[in-house]
Amino acid sequence: MKKKAAFMVMFLFPLLLWANGPKAKDPEPQPQKTVQAVRANEPINIDGELKEEVWNGQGYSDFIMSDPHDGENPTEKTEVWIAYDDKNLYVAARLYDTEPELIKCLLGRRDDFVDSDWFIFAVDTYYDRRSGYQFAVNPSGSIVDWTLYNDIYDDTTWDGVWEWKTLINENDWTVEMRIPYNQLRFPKQSEYVWGVNFRRIIKRKNENVAFVWIPKEDTAYVSRFAKLVGIQNIRPGRHIELLPYAVSQGEFSPAEADNPFQTGQEFFANTGFDMKIGLKSNLTMDATVNPDFGQVEVDPAVINLSAYETYYSEKRPFFIEGSNIFDEFGNGGNAFNTNINWPQPTFFYSRRIGRAPQGYVTQSGYVNYPDRSTILGAFKLTGKMGKGWNFGFINALTAREYAEIDTGGDRIHEEVEPFSYYGVLRGQKEFSEGDRGIGFLATSVMRDLRKETLASILNERAFSLAIDGWTFLDKKKHWVITGWFGGTRVEGSQDAITGLQYSSLHYFQRPDADHVEVDDTATSLMGWGGRLCLNKQKGRFLFTTAIGALSPGFDPNDMGFQFGSSDVINYHTLLAYRWPHPGKVFRNMMVYGGPFANLDFGGNKTWEGALVAAEGQFLNYWSFETMVAYNPKTVSNRLTRGGPLARVPYGYQVDFVLSTDSRKPIVMTAVTSLYNRPDWESHSWFGGVYFRWKPRSNISFSFGPEYSVDDSYAQWVRRVSDPLMIDTFGERYVFASIYQRTLSTEIRLNWTFTPKLTLQLYLQPFLAVGEYSDFKELARPKSFDYNYYGEGDSTITFANDYYSVDPDGPGPAPEFSFYNPDFNYKSFRGTAVLRWEYLPGSILYFVWTQNRADFSNPGDFNFRRDLGDLFTAPGDNIFLIKISYRWNI
Repeated sequence: MKKKAAFMVMFLFPLLLWANGPKAKDPEPQPQKTVQAVRANEPINIDGELKEEVWNGQGYSDFIMSDPHDGENPTEKTEVWIAYDDKNLYVAARLYDTEPELIKCLLGRRDDFVDSDWFIFAVDTYYDRRSGYQFAVNPSGSIVDWTLYNDIYDDTTWDGVWEWKTLINENDWTVEMRIPYNQLRFPKQSEYVWGVNFRRIIKRKNENVAFVWIPKEDTAYVSRFAKLVGIQNIRPGRHIELLPYAVSQGEFSPAEADNPFQTGQEFFANTGFDMKIGLKSNLTMDATVNPDFGQVEVDPAVINLSAYETYYSEKRPFFIEGSNIFDEFGNGGNAFNTNINWPQPTFFYSRRIGRAPQGYVTQSGYVNYPDRSTILGAFKLTGKMGKGWNFGFINALTAREYAEIDTGGDRIHEEVEPFSYYGVLRGQKEFSEGDRGIGFLATSVMRDLRKETLASILNERAFSLAIDGWTFLDKKKHWVITGWFGGTRVEGSQDAITGLQYSSLHYFQRPDADHVEVDDTATSLMGWGGRLCLNKQKGRFLFTTAIGALSPGFDPNDMGFQFGSSDVINYHTLLAYRWPHPGKVFRNMMVYGGPFANLDFGGNKTWEGALVAAEGQFLNYWSFETMVAYNPKTVSNRLTRGGPLARVPYGYQVDFVLSTDSRKPIVMTAVTSLYNRPDWESHSWFGGVYFRWKPRSNISFSFGPEYSVDDSYAQWVRRVSDPLMIDTFGERYVFASIYQRTLSTEIRLNWTFTPKLTLQLYLQPFLAVGEYSDFKELARPKSFDYNYYGEGDSTITFANDYYSVDPDGPGPAPEFSFYNPDFNYKSFRGTAVLRWEYLPGSILYFVWTQNRADFSNPGDFNFRRDLGDLFTAPGDNIFLIKISYRWNI
């Protein structure tokens, strides 16, 4: 009864805060402003001096503050102008400052939004009130550029080719920009109406001002832009860019005696090209032939003891640039994309293209195994078609890959990855300036499976088709419904589809589940999924609720990614109240909370709970986040990894984050999280302290040590068949207690010599030690009961790194053994990249990458010894030079 009462208090707490909070009326947005662009009748020199005649007229200076005092007049004057000619759009700004010696000037690499003063120009060239481009320049000449989408979202992966110049003067600093039309997308018209906005950040005051004021209670951005008029008799511009590249690299690693593939050094050279073609003013095609991504940062080291694969972010430029058309699927109109234990399926996960080969070799000997699939070629078509249709299309081909095997001097090649095709098509139609929309997304994967071993583990074909959409329910766009629904189908051999049914995404073999079963004659698998959300996302009182479901056969993983299993029904409801304006303690704050739950299609409640949370900023610009969550006891259909349901006791979670003022030379963020299950005497704790130090205006150094402890009662070990184990359906599900400690840090150095010459360094030392003990087996389904080995008649012995178990001693149950699961994984990974944009769009890279690992002393944590083993372990070093040249045809 006490637990239920606590549950209800946590659910009602945010609502009570709302009921007792201030009843201030939400301010109305400004009437739409209008900006007149002026045609330039003389050449404009981009020098920051603003001497041209077109800048001599009266500019626009009626800016309004949003921070620190929303809706008030700025403390400094800002004046802006817009001009144009036949080929370019020009922007100029004079940013007055009564204390110019205090202007915050920091150098940063491209797209690094450093803590400095900034001038930001945004333009909606389609005037669809949802999308656009944004350009930012700081006093040191550092730049950031974005694409804007879904009204409030932005994407920095787009890198336009444009010119800029800044000057710091006696009483102000000035900005001048030239943006070619061929870098923008817009339909051809006789006279143009665009959306526009200007923003300024005065960092020392934490002051943000904008030409278009958007109250903090209003969740909007592009839809509130001013109207830009006066541009006429121009052509949108069509362009072709060709970027050939050449790369040379050397790989150095410890030599291995008698291994012909591990001689200690290997050299490699390659060439290819990228191409960007403006097919129409609204469409752009990007193509790449034999691409190389050696300049991207290495993936961090992780220890994954779950049954699911690890997710790594995409870092390859070809796939991340302009990816928002695909990323937006299911989130149109949605400002609060809240997920609480929802598997969050993604139909398109670009790292599937060029992934590591999935096959294996059947011959013994020394093996030279490829670390990735070669992308023979890929092209991407993105833009707008017709009236209001957003469009995206990606095609890619990857090569057949072979492992080379040396058997006593004889060389054998075995295929480990088939020739494959990957495709994704996205379309989205908007209505009534983004008030509603509907879209679709389709993916396909086809593999040429010539080898039987590959056909037994890989799907031959995989398809998905889904629709999404949204609609606002009121004129002021306070309430919105958004959602998606789709299906998947995979086809392959009987062995491949049977293996898929046994996989962690499905677990059709669960013996006590009457809604799924394994069909070992099937050659295809189909499933469906969907999610519906209702949000109130403007004003002080906020609300979100969602329900989603993934059928047992839903499987997007050939082309997409899913964080967990299918066979799930998920829902949550959250209430929130925010104080957007400064008070006696907080500059702003929000509290929220509510219930959530998961069920499977058999009606079993597999997750349940409630949370209450708060986040905000103090008057001294320190910020915080905190959350408390409670989970009552439920059952798990995944703990036994394909076995029967298992009982999971209640637990609770406490999180806290504290960050200092980002304007200071040293910035710190502290994070801690505790999850506890008292009935199992299990807990997990995570702590991290992250420092960022800015010793000079062009240098930023960050260091973030993390330490975690996982003391778990039921860590999966293995499954053993035994027909005598009737209570658990003829199988023994073996678990252990685990005490795992993980220590790591990510070290980054960003050194900006000029806005076009930068050095980036990334280092990650990583230690993870796990000690297993108290081996046991599940005694019966849906219970907390376990049979401990070594108690009663059962025995367990350890010798030669193997555990031997006799479950009933003198009884008839057969003995079994398993390898010692203890581990001590030590890794050191690093990347250094010197990047020089020697001409606009033409780049020279010098890259060093290192990877070293050690596995000695499993289960035994000794910081000094393990750290020494880490830095003395043999490592692989790769040195690379890559040059690309941009031809604008």
